[in-house]
Amino acid sequence: MITIKNSIQQDGIRRSALLLSAVFSRISTLIEPGISTIDIDRIVEETIKSGGGIPAFLGYGGFPASVCTSVNDQVIHGIPNERPLTEGDIVGCDIGIILDGYYSDCCKTFAVGEIASDTQKLLDVTKKSLDAAVIVCRPGGRVKDIGKAVTETIEPYGYGIVYSYCGHGVGISLHEDPQIPNYYPSKGLNPRLRPGMVLAIEPMINAGTADVQVLDDGWTVITADGSLSAHFEHSVLITDNGAEVLTSWGG
Repeated sequence: MITIKNSIQQDGIRRSALLLSAVFSRISTLIEPGISTIDIDRIVEETIKSGGGIPAFLGYGGFPASVCTSVNDQVIHGIPNERPLTEGDIVGCDIGIILDGYYSDCCKTFAVGEIASDTQKLLDVTKKSLDAAVIVCRPGGRVKDIGKAVTETIEPYGYGIVYSYCGHGVGISLHEDPQIPNYYPSKGLNPRLRPGMVLAIEPMINAGTADVQVLDDGWTVITADGSLSAHFEHSVLITDNGAEVLTSWGG
């Protein structure tokens, strides 16, 4: 069931998203060669808690950390570890927050130092597909318009659009209806977008095949061919006038 958020709930989700944006502002200045993903996780948890929030991912379904850190060919759900990031890596940081009972969700794939031009292109195009998806979020539109916008942005570049995972509603809980595929055409329901819906829109784009597999840890999703993967996400409120992007990435 799709939950339409009232004005009080919308304000609560905005506050949650504001704290989440502050977390991204902090880590954006710290991600560089030599930092480990477990260091990032410690900073994320500390920043969330100091702002009065709760890490939404920590313990969710048994996930052992406050941030999903997905490095290079890892698509989503990477588990933080002690390995230092190196020049040329990319790392997707996917973070959720609960603040006063309200949820927000956001992800950015960061460059670690200087990265190759083709890697930067993957990041730029993935972000461009998220921007295109946000533009079509308006009352009277449909959920599948989002995947269509992503697909039309990505197809000219020949990248793989991950079809096994998708965006979702968010706000009262971490994962709500509707599911939001990033590809088009897609199966499933195609509800209209209505004011008061809050959506986590999150294209996951691979430099090679769209196919993925899950590692033995039961969490980490990687590209099937070892190609790089990028992931960008915002929490977005549908208003009478279009889309209000609630989250930001800081630097």
